Amino acid sequence: MSSIDILEICQPDDWHLHVRDGEFLPDLLKHTASQFQRAIIMPNLKPPVTTAEMAMAYRQRIISALPKGSAFEPLMVLYLTDNTSPEQVKRAKEAGVVGFKLYPAGATTNSDAGVTDIQKCAAALDAMSDCGMPLLVHGEVTHAEIDVFDREAVFIEQVLEPLRSRHPGLKIVFEHITTKQAAQYVEAADTKRMGAIAATITPQHLLFNRNAIFSGGVRPHYYCLPILKREEHRLELVRVATSGNSRFFLGTDSAPHLKGTKENACGCAGCYTAWHAMPLYAEAFDAANALDKLEAFASHFGPDFYQLPRNTGRLTLKRQTQDIPEDFPMGAGTVVPLRAGETVAWTIVG
Repeated sequence: MSSIDILEICQPDDWHLHVRDGEFLPDLLKHTASQFQRAIIMPNLKPPVTTAEMAMAYRQRIISALPKGSAFEPLMVLYLTDNTSPEQVKRAKEAGVVGFKLYPAGATTNSDAGVTDIQKCAAALDAMSDCGMPLLVHGEVTHAEIDVFDREAVFIEQVLEPLRSRHPGLKIVFEHITTKQAAQYVEAADTKRMGAIAATITPQHLLFNRNAIFSGGVRPHYYCLPILKREEHRLELVRVATSGNSRFFLGTDSAPHLKGTKENACGCAGCYTAWHAMPLYAEAFDAANALDKLEAFASHFGPDFYQLPRNTGRLTLKRQTQDIPEDFPMGAGTVVPLRAGETVAWTIVG
């Protein structure tokens, strides 16, 4: 643990965020906008955001729901499908969309319209390579015979490596990685013959292993996809996140679900961390004695990869314990944050 008590960093960005839509937007956005300057907004709505026109309409709804005076900027991505065309890629690029999201069909919440066979997307992927538009990947296979704890590692072998070989100019973000195999693959990936690759890492995968889901009983608010893994995987994620390697950067994957949809017989996957994301990351980096590496991970490497300017604002964190509320308003219901009712060791103070 570091002796640093006050940490001032460049305003961070969240490179993987869910904010839902409609009545939920105002309650959810205020948490993200209090910490992050920009965020990539996931497109897995119902129906999914599959066209540039849908993305720009969604973007406007987000902007309209922001707290008054907020300068937060939503960055839009489109939901890749078997039928995405090169013309749709071109229109998306012209509209300011920053990437496409690959959800293998059935991999996670609202992914039923996702890709059934990545080779069906070959023409769209070539168009993305040509215009420099990244592919954001939920990296799990969905075959029923593959153990849920192995699906990310199998994805690398069966999907990711062949994909990069077939489309050598394609930029890829391997999102919310959870295994040592993914960490080591991104770290060692060949980018001379194949396109650039990076990975985002969530706070929950830096702080917890799979025991957290079952400590004292089933704890649904620790359940996310990809699921938490063994301790050896968490330690490897901490290693690469705090290494100063520019291929790894912040992406919370904060995913709000109404309390009742988490606490039931078939609960939804997703951890809500938007309220306390930066304090959680500070706690993880502090435990690794690597607070000096947090700014680059949170504020520099993401915009550099996406070829966007780094932010000019500042965020200040203080070593000061704060209570994590039991829940927050979410439209007419509530959302329960990760580690609800407990404490976090850092507080945003400016």
